[in-house]
Amino acid sequence: MLTNVTPVQLSISTIETPIGGLTIVSEQDHIIICEFTDHKDRVSRQLRRHYKEASITHTTPISDVFKESFQAYFEGKITALDTLQTKPAGTQFQKQVWSELREIPAGATTHYGALAQNIGTSARAVGGANGRNPIALIHPCHRVIGADGSLTGYAGGLERKEWLLQHEGQADGLF
Repeated sequence: MLTNVTPVQLSISTIETPIGGLTIVSEQDHIIICEFTDHKDRVSRQLRRHYKEASITHTTPISDVFKESFQAYFEGKITALDTLQTKPAGTQFQKQVWSELREIPAGATTHYGALAQNIGTSARAVGGANGRNPIALIHPCHRVIGADGSLTGYAGGLERKEWLLQHEGQADGLF
C-alpha cells in the first residue's frame, strides 16, 4: 500500500468570453477541463469519473497565463491558446484523438474522416472521442466539420461553433 501520496490539487475558476463563461479546472499549470459554464453537468461528471480523490479549490482567481491567453484569443490572436499546457483524463485512444485536434492549425478546419485516416481508425470512433473532449477551444474540436463542409455536432452548441469558426476566419462557404 502506498503511503504519503499527495492528492491531486485542482483549482476551478471561470472567465467570461464573448460566447459565454468558461469553467477552467487546472492542476498547477495544466488545464484538465475547459467547458462552457452552462455545461456544469459535463464538468461534474468528469470530476467524479477521473478525480474522485482530488482536493479541489473552488472559485480561485484564474491564473494570469490562462487569462492573458484567452483574452488574446478572443481579441483576435487566434493562435494564443496553442501554447497552453493540457492534461486531459481519458482513454489512450481519446487522448490520441485530442492530441490530433491540437494539430489542426488555428484558422483551418478538417473533417472526421481525415482525422480518422491520420490515426488509422473510423470516422465514427473519432467522432465519439471528439464528443468527449474535456478541453474546449484548446483542443479545438470546433475545427472539425462534416466532409461536405457542414457544421456538425459541438458540445458547446452549434451557434458557438459557428461563432468560433467565423472568429478564426473559416466560416466562408461552410454553411
